[in-house]
Amino acid sequence: MLRQMIKIDEEKCNGCGLCVTACHEGALKIEEGKARLIRDDYCDGLGNCLPVCPMDAISFEQREALPYDEEAVMAKMQKEKNNSSCPGLKIQTLQPLQHEEKKLNIVSELRQWPVQIKLLPPQAQFFHNCDLLVAADCCAYAYGNFHQDFIKDKVTIIGCPKLDDIDYSEKLADIFKFNTIKSITVTRMTVPCCTGIEIMVRKALEKSGKDIPLIVKIISTDGKIALA
Repeated sequence: MLRQMIKIDEEKCNGCGLCVTACHEGALKIEEGKARLIRDDYCDGLGNCLPVCPMDAISFEQREALPYDEEAVMAKMQKEKNNSSCPGLKIQTLQPLQHEEKKLNIVSELRQWPVQIKLLPPQAQFFHNCDLLVAADCCAYAYGNFHQDFIKDKVTIIGCPKLDDIDYSEKLADIFKFNTIKSITVTRMTVPCCTGIEIMVRKALEKSGKDIPLIVKIISTDGKIALA
């Protein structure tokens, strides 16, 4: 039958996987570093994957395709549920350590999992009414007391504006828009490419239409606060 389907431009696709997460029917999969439609009858043709693609690699086309098969989709989802997904993607709210456990020299202050921006659903429960830390990946390695000075009492999300090669402003805008964020702290390195994380946050704030207090902390490669 002739119906509306998604079309993926593999030359534009960077394999970030955001479309795979956005597809509720599981019609998409990353193969050989590219997003691919695995079965026509899994695709409902509504295009939830389109707005999340940072590379504008997904579009609609009218073509001959099998009809959408909701029963097949439900069976697939049930099978995946039974087999369980990657445990590293499980959304978790972490409990703070008890007083006795804090006798250790090093204490983790992380409050949730996962932390990578690309893996986080914008409406995760832990975002509600939180103070948010948006950290460039290298900050925690350069600054020795990062957990106590920055992660403590905050929800932490991380990314690398250079190596990830993704514009996170859309995902961040959704996080700001769909949740009550009390404050945002951005930590980035002094290296020029790291300014990208701050730019994405500012861009996301503008897109979200929210007025959220923003603090930017810049860390030098020798582990000092370069600019408060």
